[in-house]
Amino acid sequence: MGKLTRRGLLGASSSILGLAACNRDPLLEPEARITVSPDDRAAYPGTANFIHGVASGDPLPDSVIIWTRVTPDAAYPGTPIPISFGVFEDEALEKPVRYGQYYAMADRDYTVKVNLTDLEPDKVYYFRFVAKVTSGDVSSPTGRTKTAAASGDKPVKFAVISCSNFPFGYFHVYRDIAETPDLDAVIHLGDYLYEYGIDGYGGDVGQTIDRNHEPPLEIITLDDYRTRHAQYKTDPDLQAAHAAAPWLCTWDDHESTNNSYRSGAENHNPEAGEGNWTDRKQAAVQAYLEWMPVRDPEVGKAREALYRRFDFGDVASVMCLETRLTGRSDEISWFTEIGGLEASQVPLAAAGTMVKVQNPERTMLGAAQETWLAEQLKDSTEKNKSWQVLANQIVMARVRPPNFTQTLTDAQKAAQDIGYIQQLIPFSQLGLPFNLDAWDGFPAARDRLYASAEEAGARLVTLTGDTHTAWANTLVDATGERRGVEFGCTSVTSPGLGLYIKEVPDLGQQFVDANPEVDFYDPFGNGWTLVTLTKDEARADYRKITDVTQETYTVSDVAAFASQRDGDSLTALSPA
Repeated sequence: MGKLTRRGLLGASSSILGLAACNRDPLLEPEARITVSPDDRAAYPGTANFIHGVASGDPLPDSVIIWTRVTPDAAYPGTPIPISFGVFEDEALEKPVRYGQYYAMADRDYTVKVNLTDLEPDKVYYFRFVAKVTSGDVSSPTGRTKTAAASGDKPVKFAVISCSNFPFGYFHVYRDIAETPDLDAVIHLGDYLYEYGIDGYGGDVGQTIDRNHEPPLEIITLDDYRTRHAQYKTDPDLQAAHAAAPWLCTWDDHESTNNSYRSGAENHNPEAGEGNWTDRKQAAVQAYLEWMPVRDPEVGKAREALYRRFDFGDVASVMCLETRLTGRSDEISWFTEIGGLEASQVPLAAAGTMVKVQNPERTMLGAAQETWLAEQLKDSTEKNKSWQVLANQIVMARVRPPNFTQTLTDAQKAAQDIGYIQQLIPFSQLGLPFNLDAWDGFPAARDRLYASAEEAGARLVTLTGDTHTAWANTLVDATGERRGVEFGCTSVTSPGLGLYIKEVPDLGQQFVDANPEVDFYDPFGNGWTLVTLTKDEARADYRKITDVTQETYTVSDVAAFASQRDGDSLTALSPA
């Protein structure tokens, strides 16, 4: 590939446009356009390197975000680094269409995020950054991105992923995605990173395979979160996936801390010296906005209000939801409510818990986002988009555990050696939802969402992460009317329920049999979901990666399910 140079760009065309050199974030102000001129900025005095790759995201028909991070020389703390970028029509970088100049600044941890505008719809572009240093220009890797279609019925292909815990294993899933052709976008549904130290969740595996978290302690401060983001983006497989296609990202809880909500989190403990929750939340949000290829929230919105919409021609509107930090009510947990009780006390305590769960004032999204989503669903259907896609973190279907007292053999019951699973067996007789950290923990909010979808005439395709397991669910409202379908992806590395419930090979089928909304459930292994949308069909192909603790791997297709457009509705899922 040809090296991006100022001479080459100037020789190509005098009409190439770019960003004016500035030290402010172009996402936060109107883009200043100038004809390319020689770069007369002083070179950075030290060395600089692009060790975190490049990325792109949030594609619109005429715009996309491109991102990189340049690592500064420790001998020159705080010194800005002159950066140039070039955008091209070809992978050989011989057909430039855009050039711009920028400064990588310490106050954004030397990350660079540029909003490219005036692009052509449904078109592939390539991009690269260059740092101007005294020892000579240093080039980043090349990235590939793509704008969304402005109209038309061309099929749309998404790679859907979640839950990438660095110490739990190698990121083979990302490599497989990077090698999958013709993706329109990668949709990451959260838990892009995890907050734990080396003695936390996954740490024992990390010690075994030498993938330990940095910093070694649980992350709390802005520097901590920046360091953890930096570590994850040194992974070559993750870098390859970021460089292959634009990403649509939304966070779940671990980007801040486990089971987070608007006013706190299960894994935030001020009494243990972890400080004020608001400070920690804002540090997590700032690092995320610096290190991820996402558009910053609009001026006037809270920085954590990451919800936004993307249209892909006339096929789909994708609404990226924010279900953690802006409007989620306080956590209600079975561990807190019934943990440690005698078996005879559990039914009454569980009934009281469900009264609290069903409180109509409980919210998942918050009033502002609920209103926004209702408006977006209506606008999408009025514009005749075929599918209204929710990039959503947590399971939306109603899910109860099987009655394990009847479905497990005595030998299987005796094999359960984890306290939570031992408690789950008698609890499962009650027919109650076992995961309140899902839409089952917010039934009134789910009812309001379904009512908005019904009013809009939406055909919901809900994409779900969080559980580390694969789902294909047909969603119905409280009256039994079909509201949509749900495709839940497995995880990049984090283990699913099948690892913890021992010696029950038909566990997935037991969940299907126990839940009318569940058409498919795979609680074993790691992988990702290829979601393909056409004008008339929404389809999910479930891909599984072999053991992520091994450096080599193979990939297999384990299942496929699809729903057909049916007038103003859609069909129940069926194997494809």
